[in-house]
Amino acid sequence: MREKLSCQVFLIQTDTTVGLLSKDKKRLLNIKNRDKNKLFLKNVSTFKELKNISRVPCKYKKIVRRKQKTTFIYPNNQAIRVVKSIHFENFLKRFGWQYSTSANKSGEKFDFNYIKDKVDIILYTPNGFKEKKSSSLFVISNSKIRRIR
Repeated sequence: MREKLSCQVFLIQTDTTVGLLSKDKKRLLNIKNRDKNKLFLKNVSTFKELKNISRVPCKYKKIVRRKQKTTFIYPNNQAIRVVKSIHFENFLKRFGWQYSTSANKSGEKFDFNYIKDKVDIILYTPNGFKEKKSSSLFVISNSKIRRIR
């Protein structure tokens, strides 16, 4: 059952904005009408999971641990964010890492009526869906760190 659910596309309120989550990149690309060359963000629930996907240069380990609502692009070209929001973290613990993107057409605002028919599972929260500021984004190389947004 868990494997079947992991390929589904979820609509969820993340700790930053309304997001689409899935392990299936192609489905996310189709829903968003997105450029296939653009990186997808991976969300993980623990630093142990991060360690399995990418190596954090020693120089930046403390920064990665302390920053909240921040995505880092690592030297292996993986964009990864360790989630620290309880409900979102619990979701990820249950289903494992997930690719994520904002729940809107590329370059447009969130529209529930547009997106509701394109996802498999909608996870409602008591506060509803709110478009918030996206996560900060940094690129880490072995020798320097640079802020993108």
